[in-house]
Amino acid sequence: MRLLALTLLMTAMHAVATDCDLALIGGRVMDPETGLDAIRNVCIVSGGITAVTTDALHGKRTEDVSGQVVAPGFIDLHAHSQDPRSMRFQAADGVTTALELEQGVYPVADWLVSKRGKSPIHYGASSGHLAARILATTGIAIGNPVYAQSTLASDAADSYANAPLQGEALDGLVANIEKGLKEGGLGIGSGITYMPGASQEEVLALFRLAARYQVPVFPHIRQARQLGGNLLSPLQEVLADAAATGAPLHIVHINSSLDESAREAMAMIRGMRERGLDVTTEMYPYTAGSTRLESALFENYTGDYGQLQWTETGERLTKETFGEYRKKGGWVIIHGRSEATNTWLVAQPDTMIASDSVPYVGDFSHPRSAGTYARVLGHYVRELNALPLMLALRKMTLEPAKRLEAFSPTMRRKGRLQAGMDADITVFDPDTVLDMATYTVPARTSAGITHVIVKGTFVVDGGELRTDVFPGEAVTSSL
Repeated sequence: MRLLALTLLMTAMHAVATDCDLALIGGRVMDPETGLDAIRNVCIVSGGITAVTTDALHGKRTEDVSGQVVAPGFIDLHAHSQDPRSMRFQAADGVTTALELEQGVYPVADWLVSKRGKSPIHYGASSGHLAARILATTGIAIGNPVYAQSTLASDAADSYANAPLQGEALDGLVANIEKGLKEGGLGIGSGITYMPGASQEEVLALFRLAARYQVPVFPHIRQARQLGGNLLSPLQEVLADAAATGAPLHIVHINSSLDESAREAMAMIRGMRERGLDVTTEMYPYTAGSTRLESALFENYTGDYGQLQWTETGERLTKETFGEYRKKGGWVIIHGRSEATNTWLVAQPDTMIASDSVPYVGDFSHPRSAGTYARVLGHYVRELNALPLMLALRKMTLEPAKRLEAFSPTMRRKGRLQAGMDADITVFDPDTVLDMATYTVPARTSAGITHVIVKGTFVVDGGELRTDVFPGEAVTSSL
């Protein structure tokens, strides 16, 4: 009887390993959590990984991926491009989860409902300081401010950006952001630099709220000129708030915010972690940034107009066109950072990769919206040998998942390629993967990304984007 029971058990286990909805055969499976880097077969059933094995597999569909890397799907913590078309550019870059955490949204519940059944990849957002401030000061429920800022009248914009909030008004703002957390918001998003009227006391109040729920604050730190001109002062503000409150902190795009102070900034962040504080950061692999020209970031601008590129035409701005286009409103690319510093940051083991993608307006955007992950893999890993492939994958998959999984259980099943994990998988050719988007032609999908699978469904199949599937699901907190 014992022999019969053992035989039946082995037969059942074999059935699980061989009867697959989808079988990926012969690929170089790389899992950053276990360190696996070997030729394996992957079995997918009902949107989950059931086996990573050397055994033969049989599936309703079998895909030979020999010579290619099979990796966990890339997780982007900083993705403003939350419309289906822009998300497909990210999918073609290997992204399976794209989250709006820097600016966030408000109201969170309404935004999540609006996305249901319409997303090719997984989505989610933080409870947004800027959007909640717009509601508090103007009465306008704007949802995602990245898409809607330009629709506000100039007097409303002056109110939400520059009006100080104190007393009951500040208490109301914090209560609204707390409501967003309870509706599934993934921490608190705060584009502080876009709200010059937000006092240091207001920002500290957000950190106290984040500490209460032990969720991160995702700040776009202030510009140095907003705090007296010292390049490190904006970083010191949020580090001090994290230290004083115990709130987790994730500093967005350290390459963009700190520029040539990035090495000193990383030393400060590491010092905080060594002393027990929960502080992380990210960067994108381009030397130019992007934002909306009408935003408060460009108030009293005294920089080089020629470093600004208008995305609708590709032209570099002058003082005259700066004023004209600022009144019109739209996206601008900001050139001028050092490639040497950028390369150094990409190679650091404790900087995550995040795109800071922005929506496509027609065919115009920033190339990071389509090429961030392929650029790291192709340019920095293969061409420059600036970092090993496994480290690059860890920075794109496991580390972003770990940043959120303490309060978002869904993320415990992402960022890994193991049995029991979600079948969010990116397959790419390590010899050809490369970003193809440029500053003048940003609407180009990446090369070498062969398959992208979201919960077991192909959204990129044989290098071709599918426009008829929407398997993306909401990633939310469980507060």
